[in-house]
Parts: sequence; C-alpha cells; structure tokens
Amino acid sequence: METRSLGDTGHESSVLTFGAIALNWLEQDGADQMVELLLDRGVNHFDVAPTYGDAELKLGPKLRQHREDIFLGCKTQARDYDGARRKLERSLDRLGVETIDLYQVHGLEYDEELDTITGEDGALEAFRDARDEGLIDHIGLTSHGNPQLILDAMNRIDDLETVMFPLNPVVVGKDGEDHDYEAVLERADEQNVGTLGIKAFAEGPWPPTDELPEADRPYANWYEPVDTPAEIEERFDFAAAQGLTSVVSPGDPKLVAMVLDAARRYDGMDESAQRSLVERLRHDESPVPEQLHH
Repeated sequence: METRSLGDTGHESSVLTFGAIALNWLEQDGADQMVELLLDRGVNHFDVAPTYGDAELKLGPKLRQHREDIFLGCKTQARDYDGARRKLERSLDRLGVETIDLYQVHGLEYDEELDTITGEDGALEAFRDARDEGLIDHIGLTSHGNPQLILDAMNRIDDLETVMFPLNPVVVGKDGEDHDYEAVLERADEQNVGTLGIKAFAEGPWPPTDELPEADRPYANWYEPVDTPAEIEERFDFAAAQGLTSVVSPGDPKLVAMVLDAARRYDGMDESAQRSLVERLRHDESPVPEQLHH
C-alpha cells in the first residue's frame, strides 16, 4: 500500500488510516482478525479514542503484539491540563502501551475551547509535558466542522504536527469559509503538517430518528455511508487525490474490507474525474459541518 510522509513526524503513514472505532462492534476474536488483516495489507496508522466504546481495549492485544508495526493515534476531548493528563493515562492503561505516537485534541469546535486548550493549565501544556516524559511523541488535533478554527489553531500551536478534518466531494463542492478545507490543506502543505481525512465515505446525514430509529440503521457510522465497492473506491480515490496524507476508514466493520481493497488499488484520480464527481454530488446534503459532530 502507498505510504506518504506524515508532516514532520518522520513517519510514513499508509494512505489508509484504520479508524479503530470499528473494533467496538466486534467480539475480541473478530477484532484481532481485523487488526491482522489490516497489518497484512500494509496499513500502519491506527486511530482510536476513549469515546469509541471498548475500541481501546479491543485494540490492545494485537497492538501490543505488533507495537513496532503500528503508528498509534489517540485523542482526548479534555480541554484542561488535569483532564487531559487523566485521559491520557487512562488510554495508555486501556491500550496497555507505554507510548502513544500521536496524541490529538479531539473534536475542536469553538474559539473559546481553543483559548482554554492553549492557555495556562490547558490541555496543550499537558500534552507537552507528556511528550517530555516520553508518554507521547507527536501532537495533533481533530475538528469536524470549522476549517477557520483549524487554521487559527495552526497559527497558535507552533508544534502542531497533524490535523484531522472532513474531506469528501460534497464538502469540496461547497462555497464559503465554513467548508474551505482546501485552505487547510494548503496551509498544512506550507507548514509540513500531516493531514488525515475523515468522512470521505459520507453519503449524508441519517434520516431523522422518527423516520429511521437509531436501532434500525444498517451501519454504525455517525453518518449514512456509501456502501458499494464502486462508490467506496470512487470516494477513496477522490480523498487520496486531494493531497491528504491518509484517509481514515469509516466506523462500521462491515465497510472496512471494501475500503481496504480501494486503498490497495489506489493509483490516483485525474482532475476531470474529480470535478465530475464534485458536480454529480453537489446538491446532496452535506454531512458536515452542521448536522454531525464526532
């Protein structure tokens, strides 16, 4: 599988990052098999979070067995020093490892959150102390619906090494600052910051729960995903062709094998194919930023 430099981290990430929330929906045996399959196919970047149910615990056994082969991203929604430190220690304990390769501010949404994170006794200070102690190696952030806030964070955090954000044809086709992730990609390129794309496979928001109760959703994703091999390949190719370091797999384990196949076959997507996909999907409801978070 193709690999790309993850900004200044020194790591060459597989063009597909495994979104380990998928492990939450599997028994331990199935989780172990999925991790082995991903490693066997060349995926070396995994992303997990304490908010993903039991995903940290399910990832633990194979992560420890193959620690040298997995670049591990984890994250926290804590915004203050003490909270971030507690969450980090808990994740290390649940994963059963001594170091997390990439620790990320999770789900940044508001200006005041960024003020707290970067201020005195903020989460960023906890991240930096943990890095000095060898508990984490690199610092990143994720945001689900505000490209301008990501740009602001990139201005204010001089040791930020990765950003994770939504990128798909619907978002690219929308105008205005609220959807200008291309500006984030450009800035990341200038500053050599790694870029991780989420929601590449989003069709749109789920119907309202009175029309489709959560229990009846066919997939465990936060959004309604595309789910045919052709659509998944088209979406993967599009996201990877935007210049992202890596595309994060969707949250339902039923989709992982198809995404893995698409990632292994990836060999680019020409600009006319990209433009035609944007035009074809332009009028669909966007799954970001308003309808969905996390």
